[in-house]
Amino acid sequence: MSRSEKADLTILSEKGQVVIPAKIRTHMGLKPKTKFLVYECEDSVILKKFEEPDLSKEIEAMYKRVDERIAKYGELSNDEINEIIHEHRQRKRRSK
Repeated sequence: MSRSEKADLTILSEKGQVVIPAKIRTHMGLKPKTKFLVYECEDSVILKKFEEPDLSKEIEAMYKRVDERIAKYGELSNDEINEIIHEHRQRKRRSK
């Protein structure tokens, strides 16, 4: 947030809901059902937009790797396929 921006005022509802001002929603592209990580920091509450991973892309990457190995070494056993999946998941965790 730049120092020249003025703060907007919002109110906590009886149900614990907070309305994010329209200007901020528009600027950040926030839509209904957008997920947030919520942090408490001293006297502040911080909302961070949560980006869910695209599972279809991850699955596609795993299948591509399996297909490459089949082309190179022939058919794979279930154990070999599970090993590839395990290795892929480990790489994804390390890259975060």
